[in-house]
Amino acid sequence: MIKIKYPDGSVKEYEKNVSVYDVTKDISEGLARAAVGAVVNGEIMGYDQKITEDCDFKVVKYEDPEGKQIFWHTSSHLMAAAIKELWPDSKFAIGPAIKDGFYYDIDTEHRFVPEDLEKIEKKMIELAKKDLKMQVKEISREDALKYFEEKGQDYKVELINDMPEDETITLYEMGDGVFVDLCRGPHLTSTKSIKAVKLKSIAGAYWRGDSDRQMLQRIYGITFQKNKEKEEYEEMLKEIEKRDHRKIGKEMKLFSFHEEAPGFPFFHGNGMILMNELLDWWRGVLEENGYEEISTPLIMNEELWHRSGHWDHYKENMYFTKIDGENFAVKPMNCPGSVLAYGEDQHSYRDLPIRLAEFGKVHRHELSGALHGLFRVRAFTQDDAHVYCRPDQIKDEVFKMIDLADYLYTTFGFKYTVELSTRPDDFMGDIKDWDFAEESLENALKERGLDYKINPKDGAFYGPKIDFHLEDAAKRTWQCGTIQLDFQLPQNFDLTYVDENGEKQRPAMLHRALLGSIERFIGSVTEQFAGRFPLWINPEQVAIIPVSDKFQDFAEDLEKKIKKAGFRVKVDKRSEGVGYKIRQAQLRRTNYMLVVGEVEKESNKLTVRNRDGVETKEVPVEEFIEKISEERDKKSIESIF
Repeated sequence: MIKIKYPDGSVKEYEKNVSVYDVTKDISEGLARAAVGAVVNGEIMGYDQKITEDCDFKVVKYEDPEGKQIFWHTSSHLMAAAIKELWPDSKFAIGPAIKDGFYYDIDTEHRFVPEDLEKIEKKMIELAKKDLKMQVKEISREDALKYFEEKGQDYKVELINDMPEDETITLYEMGDGVFVDLCRGPHLTSTKSIKAVKLKSIAGAYWRGDSDRQMLQRIYGITFQKNKEKEEYEEMLKEIEKRDHRKIGKEMKLFSFHEEAPGFPFFHGNGMILMNELLDWWRGVLEENGYEEISTPLIMNEELWHRSGHWDHYKENMYFTKIDGENFAVKPMNCPGSVLAYGEDQHSYRDLPIRLAEFGKVHRHELSGALHGLFRVRAFTQDDAHVYCRPDQIKDEVFKMIDLADYLYTTFGFKYTVELSTRPDDFMGDIKDWDFAEESLENALKERGLDYKINPKDGAFYGPKIDFHLEDAAKRTWQCGTIQLDFQLPQNFDLTYVDENGEKQRPAMLHRALLGSIERFIGSVTEQFAGRFPLWINPEQVAIIPVSDKFQDFAEDLEKKIKKAGFRVKVDKRSEGVGYKIRQAQLRRTNYMLVVGEVEKESNKLTVRNRDGVETKEVPVEEFIEKISEERDKKSIESIF
């Protein structure tokens, strides 16, 4: 017998190899009809899968993230089945569920075009309506190889050959031979609940991410239980398109991307204003919180990266060069440089914690298919900080970092969620250190009263981490800030401090990046506000529009007054009409427009127009400057006019 523990703490015994469905049905037949699977000891399982040991058991529905994974994994098979019917000679690679849907990689002589997506969608719905059952079958390695070799499915054959000899091989069959795939699951029991399909895009992807291998065609999609959900999703896509930072960046002359430097963004004048305003403010915040700013080299020799562990655990993401015949690496992380800076001096226990901040440029090799505007680049700046502290100081330092994160994200109106990412399979160091580090971070989260989820095996190779995921105005989430606890680098670099007894001790090292990638944060902020930035960081704050040339002198005097108060202001001297100039200023998302003519000159009072078109009349010049100064200084995300 095995013991199954439910979320409410109750426990029930079952025969070994009981199915997820039978356990769910035992709870409630209605629940069994509504749910799609369960999370069993942290693993997502479909109804057909068997439970073999004592476990924690949580039923999941379509509405749950884990339920969507089951739903979308089945949908990827459904899409493959549709493609197989439409283009029978297609060869299939892999088709997983992902965060916002699924994809499948396909090798076929047919070149997919956008018009094909509609054909595939129709075929998917046609097949789904047939209520095709998903059946799992264990099969021997020999029989699996024979089956896929006969079908000409070369990629499946390769995957099987690469599996460990003792691994159980399972096939999932959709309907009566409609589509058979090499797969571990989990899946729905049938296709009937898939009611709506939206295939999103076509992309290229190298087989197994290797640029020397076959280029495959990747189709991304998402499915729903109701047509209404699809309609809502399409409306959301329209909103996302309006907020696309790449489009807004071009319109506002913030940044651009060029084929000559894929993955390396170009920041223009307005973009640098935005970045510098952000960083100047954040530098001040860090200084107030006891951080010292340092700068470390972009390129350091190969030996350093062996010592840090990056060579063994991160080399595939790095760029390399030679100088005077010696091997060097372009830094993918700032931490080894910070470690060298700390190690330059002998420190007393009284000196700790030592907080070293760095706005360091890093370079990481990202596959071309993964690049996406500012969200995924090959060169970016991190607001890194490394805090060296005694073990008894860890909790308080983590508290301070959590408070800083909350201050940062709420300043920009972001909601956020928190994850604790634990030891990965590819890790460095002693498990006892990892256990202590994970426990330390989890206790800090608990004592702070923060809701969090465990993200198993997603920690850095040198330590567990707390990750902050921002939710933008379009309800999408972006991994942004991180707090990492590391006992490995201090050991690798023999970092010490002298305790109260005169003995050398090993410090703990906290890695902290809250903006994360500054480029990604700027992309997120751009989409959060749809380019309508708060006054304090907006590159174009005030536009003055004279109604004719005879009011030019008054406009320029007004410009001087507003500029003296520290604002970015410009007189539009072009010969175009007032209406055109207002529309242009609105397109540039300028915070305030001041149309000046005879009335304004005589009264020294302004009609203030905000970018929503709302006008406030008869505002004295000094009052206007006073109020926008208040809006700027408070870092308000709302217009004061």
